[in-house]
Amino acid sequence: MSLINLLKKKNSTKLFTTPSHSGKFFIYHKFRHFYKSDISETDTHNPQDALVKAQRKAAEIYGTKQTHFLTNGSTSGIHAAVLSCVKAGEKVLLWNNAHPSHLNAVKLAGGTPVFYELPLNTDWGVPASTPPELIEDFLAKNDIKAVIITSPTYEGYVSDIKSIKAVCSRYNTILIVDEAHGALYPFSDELPESAVKIADFTIQSLHKTAGGLNPTALLHVNCGIDAKKTLSMITTTSPSYPLLATIEANINYLNSKRCKKQINNLVSSIKDLRAACQNCKFGGDDITKILVKVDNLSGFQLSELLYDDFGIEDEITNGKSTMLLCGIGTDSKKIDALKRALIKISKL
Repeated sequence: MSLINLLKKKNSTKLFTTPSHSGKFFIYHKFRHFYKSDISETDTHNPQDALVKAQRKAAEIYGTKQTHFLTNGSTSGIHAAVLSCVKAGEKVLLWNNAHPSHLNAVKLAGGTPVFYELPLNTDWGVPASTPPELIEDFLAKNDIKAVIITSPTYEGYVSDIKSIKAVCSRYNTILIVDEAHGALYPFSDELPESAVKIADFTIQSLHKTAGGLNPTALLHVNCGIDAKKTLSMITTTSPSYPLLATIEANINYLNSKRCKKQINNLVSSIKDLRAACQNCKFGGDDITKILVKVDNLSGFQLSELLYDDFGIEDEITNGKSTMLLCGIGTDSKKIDALKRALIKISKL
């Protein structure tokens, strides 16, 4: 039985279990459907078994050895990956401006952080991708147990994970890829190649671009290390089954023909936007991260014009450029509105 069907069946059951709201007492009525599906891990219909089956199916879809559902975001996946392979005193190589979860994971493991600095793409005011030769230089000079790479970057620059993995293999180093912003990559040839079948550990956030609820995410394992034990050390024994069920449904949708068509339509709409906005410049490796700049405008000025005059809010801005994040929920109407706004602004 799947997690989704398990929750449907549970709604007809008289519960004498935790949680004590029993799916009928709604403190916050707007969430009544969430309450109805909020079961306990001690439910007599064994939701743990349903979760195991759902995760095995996910591993088959992604082509991994293990895929774990996360309800505490990619942060918990980063922590579990590092704790699975790093012992006290061992060195971990990480970007000095990475997400805080990277350094926190090393601290939790008792490891020693070694920092590398990414080159700045001065044309766009954003960090560039991670060069494999930079990683090799560190591994040649240090005894590094694991490397954590952020790919794609927040603004959509993607590293050559295959080459970095080859470097790590030569030095017997574990490769962990924070692919939080690349959850759509495994499901479209129009997008960059995913790290899920390459790196030892890959972490993805479903809630960022793949249509998932906050804070649903995935931990993919492609090595001989079992991450289940370390996940149990840092996650609750009372997980949210409504959230877990949405992860199962999310993956099934991502793997459907309908979704693949939707992603391709999104990419096509963004390509049309790029072609129409001839006075704009576009950067990045991931087309769904619309990294844009207009001559004679700073990124902050462009951001203000988009928001004040057209009611369009970007994801992140710097002095050179602005990035507008797209995902499963970005329809053609929204892209068309942005296209019209950029055309008008670029003609000013």
